Amino acid sequence: MYAAQGSQAYAQVGLQSKLSGATPHQLISMLFDGAHSAILQANIYFENGNVAKRGKMISKAINIIDNGLRAALDHEKGVHIAAELEQMYEYMSRTLLEANLRNEPEKLKHVDELLMKLAMTWKEIEPTQRRVNYG
Repeated sequence: MYAAQGSQAYAQVGLQSKLSGATPHQLISMLFDGAHSAILQANIYFENGNVAKRGKMISKAINIIDNGLRAALDHEKGVHIAAELEQMYEYMSRTLLEANLRNEPEKLKHVDELLMKLAMTWKEIEPTQRRVNYG
């Protein structure tokens, strides 16, 4: 019991450290990774027939998409792209919900493919870190 709590606390500290040192671009990448991980876990629970945990992981993915990725869109700077991404994220959330309600695991794979294409594109446009020259 104490070992599990200790490892969870250690993981939480590691996550907090990672978050505090991340750029805004890296934070979005972490959201993509978190949604991807939740979808993969939901798929495993689909295969195992664990409806409760499947629903929990799908809810987690939807939460990351809606309250992380969608919330981070800048509708002032990127009017057209933000509107298109808004529609894409809404579609992903709705499709994940349908996958759970209608017991259709193939929809998880579809959403995950879309999500991973966006994540790869996002990583490709990552700004390079500027080096400070003190000499």
